[in-house]
Amino acid sequence: MTRDLDLFMLELEKELISLYAEIHYGVYRHGGYRHFYVTDNKKRKISVAGVRDRVVQRMVYEYLVKLYDKRFVYDVWSCRKKKGLHGALARIQKFIRNKNIRFVWRADISKYFDSIDRATLLDILRRKINGPVALYLLNEIINSAPGEKGLPIGNITSQVLSNVYLNELDRYVKIDLKVAGYARYGDDFIVTATSFDTAVEKRTKISAFLSDKLKLSLNAKSDKIIKIKQGIPILGQQIFRKGKRLNKRNITRINRRLKMNNIASYAGLIADSDKQKKRFTYAVLELIEQENNDRRI
Repeated sequence: MTRDLDLFMLELEKELISLYAEIHYGVYRHGGYRHFYVTDNKKRKISVAGVRDRVVQRMVYEYLVKLYDKRFVYDVWSCRKKKGLHGALARIQKFIRNKNIRFVWRADISKYFDSIDRATLLDILRRKINGPVALYLLNEIINSAPGEKGLPIGNITSQVLSNVYLNELDRYVKIDLKVAGYARYGDDFIVTATSFDTAVEKRTKISAFLSDKLKLSLNAKSDKIIKIKQGIPILGQQIFRKGKRLNKRNITRINRRLKMNNIASYAGLIADSDKQKKRFTYAVLELIEQENNDRRI
């Protein structure tokens, strides 16, 4: 627990009454952030709000999840209960096991969280939310950082708001374009196709929708139409009809971070490849031997 949280908990009733009064009278203002950076594939700026603001964010988050989750399409796999990374990978593999599917368009959004247009996001929220207090708090949270674009990655509300924003894309793909083989995790997504020309057609329409309606652009490095037999590179894995394997970067990262208390978690990520399973087994055995040696010392 941080010192700020300790102080907040010490005066919990007083702090909550104060927050309620500020919100009720419309004088609550979201405070600033402290920032730090993490590097995991790429450098990311994490923004952490103060304790009072995090309490408000949690309240708004729960409200949004209850309101929106049932409106999200089935194949949105990130930041949702009973979904997740493993479910997304299994679903993608199920799609490509369809013998009629020959190609997959794999893409993600360029600098997604930094590119979300706040005015567009608020317009989307107003279509569903009528309550003035909810809209007032959402406006405070969404515009709590400088500029006209972007959501702070450290905010819990950013998780659900990012899904609300891309729900426009999801519904366009599933309802307007009637694409059966579509799955999204975060801003990574795939679209299946029976032919290369069909994949190109879908990419053209979806790219235009992202640009015109959501003011987003695709990451050129990940924008690929791939033959099924080559394997689909997504979410750190290469997915095939009959198996999957981790990419080399993730294998290196797992071996570097492997500890006795996270073996089970990483074991679930190891792919169906016999070679990868063998390497992981050796890494675990080496870790156990090291632990035993440390105990003897």
